[in-house]
Order: sequence, then C-alpha cells, then structure tokens
Amino acid sequence: MEETIVETPEERMAKQHRKEKKDLQAKIQSMKNAVPKNDKKRRKQLTEEIAKLEADLSQKHEAELRQLKSTNDTKAEEVINGVETMKMEGGEQDEVKQPRVTKAQKRRDKKAAQEKERESRIAEAEVQNLQGVRHQEGLKLAQKLAQQQLQIKEISSDGHCMYRAIEDQLSQRSKVHVIMGIL
Repeated sequence: MEETIVETPEERMAKQHRKEKKDLQAKIQSMKNAVPKNDKKRRKQLTEEIAKLEADLSQKHEAELRQLKSTNDTKAEEVINGVETMKMEGGEQDEVKQPRVTKAQKRRDKKAAQEKERESRIAEAEVQNLQGVRHQEGLKLAQKLAQQQLQIKEISSDGHCMYRAIEDQLSQRSKVHVIMGIL
C-alpha cells in the first residue's frame, strides 16, 4: 500500500524559505569565521552586511508569500464557483486522510507488537512444557509421593530457599512427633 503525500503550495513555499534561511545562516557563519576577532572595522562591516542580507531575505520571503496568497485567493474563488456548479453524486466519498503517525506513536506500536509476540511465545512454551519430559516426570513423581502420603512443596527462591526447605521439613517432623506423643 503506497501512500503519496501531496504538498500544498504553502508547504512548498515554507520548505523553500526554511532552506534559504538555513543557507543564509551557513553563509553568515562562514563569513564570521573569515574575519579575525581583533579587526573591529571589518567586524563592523560584516555586521552591517549580515543585517542587510537578512533584511533582503525577509523582504523577498514576504513578497513571495503575498504573491502566493493573491494567486490562492483567485484559485479559491474559481474553486468555489466550480463547486457551486458541480453536483455531488450520492454514495461517492473522498478517502479520508489518516493523520500522520508520529515517531513516538510508531515506537509505542512497535513495542506493543513486540510485547504481544513475546506473550504468544511464552504461551506456546507453556503448552510445550505440559507435553515435555520434565513435566511428565514431575507428574509421575507426584503420583508416587501421593501413594506414600507425601507431597512436593514449592519453596520460593529468595536466596535462603534451601534453609526454608529444611525448616519446613523439621516443622513437619515436630508436628508428627507431637501428634505421636499425644496418641
């Protein structure tokens, strides 16, 4: 799907003006670098020349904008007259232009797509793990332990998990001894 961006004459004019200003700034900078700092007379002449160049450029831009506006006004009148005489056929609609997507929005969309893909990979891995050898082995072990009235207890891994496992086993044994003592 190819999207063509059509620039209006105003946009083209603004783009041209920005380019001209940038070129002028580059020219001014090179002129400033060519004049030594201790030469006050040449510096003063340079400052006057820069002011003259900037004034000329701004006058040129204003004149071009006035000319563009006058041509746009006449074109707008022609278009308005043409629209008044033209009849719209029912059911036909122009394509609605989609708003321009910013770089930040593209970044957010890309990140969301990556997150969605990551979550789908995780879900696939979980399904595969249910059919995997490790899971099947865990189920068989749980069955054998259940026959002996034992179970696998999950201990959270916090750096002291081995001590917590021993602590849990000792607490279970002490409960059994207490129960046995009561009987």
